[in-house]
Amino acid sequence: MIILKTPDEIEVMAQASRVVAETLQVLQKAVRPGITTDELDCLAEQEIRSRGARPAFKGYRNYPKTLCASVNEQVVHGIPSKRVLKDGDIIGLDLGAIVGGFYGDSAITVAVGPMTGRNARLIQVTEEAMYLGIKQAVVGHRLSDISYAIQQHVESLGYSVVTEFVGHGIGRQLHEEPQVPNYGKPGQGPRLQAGMVLAIEPMVNMGGSAVKVLEDRWTAVTVDGSLSAHFEHTIAIKPSGPPNILSQL
Repeated sequence: MIILKTPDEIEVMAQASRVVAETLQVLQKAVRPGITTDELDCLAEQEIRSRGARPAFKGYRNYPKTLCASVNEQVVHGIPSKRVLKDGDIIGLDLGAIVGGFYGDSAITVAVGPMTGRNARLIQVTEEAMYLGIKQAVVGHRLSDISYAIQQHVESLGYSVVTEFVGHGIGRQLHEEPQVPNYGKPGQGPRLQAGMVLAIEPMVNMGGSAVKVLEDRWTAVTVDGSLSAHFEHTIAIKPSGPPNILSQL
């Protein structure tokens, strides 16, 4: 069931989302050759708790960490470890926080060291796709209008959309209805309404779209070993005009 949020609930979700956005900003500045993904995880938890919030991912379905840190061919849900980042890597940083019983969720992909041409283009296209999807999140549109905008942009530029993982509703639960795929025909699914809060999150591969989950039962990687990027914002649909991007500073 799709749960519409009141203005007061959306304000609390905006607080949670700001915690996530501020923490991601700190993490982005900390990413450098030589740092481990475990160190980034510790920093993420410290920043979230220092803002009076709780990590949303830690303990969720037994996930062991605060941060999802997905490097290179890792698509999503990379578990932080002693892995040392090196020049030329890219890393997806996916993070959630809880404030007042409500969730915020966002993700960015950043380069480790100087941005190279191929890596930069993948990251740029993925972020563009997210914003094109967000642009469709207005009252009266259909849910799949978001999906179609993302897929069209990504595939028109020669990249692949991951279909095994999708965006989602968000509120008192990290994952609520509806699911928000990053692919599909326009004009399908429920009509968008004011008060819907969605996490829109394209995952884009440089090669083929196929992914698999590793033995840790969390880390998803591209089957062909190609690089993957991931961006996500939590947005609230308003009675008129473009949505409020809650996780954007």
